Amino acid sequence: MSKLKVAAVADLHVKEDGSASYTELFSEISQAADVLVIAGDLTDLGKPVEAELLADDLKSCSVPVVAVLGNHDHQGDATEEISSILVKAGVHLLNGQAVELAGVGFAGTKGFIGGFGRHMLGSFGETAIKSMVSESVEEAMRLENALRNTRAQRSLVVLHYAPIVETVAGEPKEIYPFLGSSRLAETIDRFKVSAVVHGHAHQGTYEGQTPGGAPVFNVAAHIEKPTGRPYAILEL
Repeated sequence: MSKLKVAAVADLHVKEDGSASYTELFSEISQAADVLVIAGDLTDLGKPVEAELLADDLKSCSVPVVAVLGNHDHQGDATEEISSILVKAGVHLLNGQAVELAGVGFAGTKGFIGGFGRHMLGSFGETAIKSMVSESVEEAMRLENALRNTRAQRSLVVLHYAPIVETVAGEPKEIYPFLGSSRLAETIDRFKVSAVVHGHAHQGTYEGQTPGGAPVFNVAAHIEKPTGRPYAILEL
């Protein structure tokens, strides 16, 4: 079984003013990898015009693209329009779904906040807290549905929020609960998963693993990676 090279990056934050173009980066990735994965925060303020700019840059990418949305992509309350633009550009945009490419299953969802381990937020108290926990549980369920629909022997989980605390280390501890949730890791560890990628924690740590041993990579563009480039290369 031949290995699939996946280039993974997150937090591109494409801005409306077009101040940063990713055309050359996507062209480079097309030579270095078989698939490009973008783990959320594709846009900076969740504006359709930002998604249009990204779609235009992606014309230089000649390999399949898999992505999930991030919190910044929700900022402008235009996720449906943003999603439509990206799907029309050929992006496999996942929100609780899975897609198989060259024998590898890609299962993805945004994820959500909630904290890690024994410090994870519980559903108790005010309605607002219960709503937050409910959203976190719902995202974990979306991920479970995606993984259940993955039939491939090799699989990559694509998230925006972190499933483990190790890959957010480097961020202020006070904001750890807002960077991800252990509920995602609990879901991942119920399945055979080859690797997990996420973003969101710009000052986090590149590599860790779930309690069950699944490798986890923080691929935010700001994180230093073995490639020395904004993207990581994973061989699955």
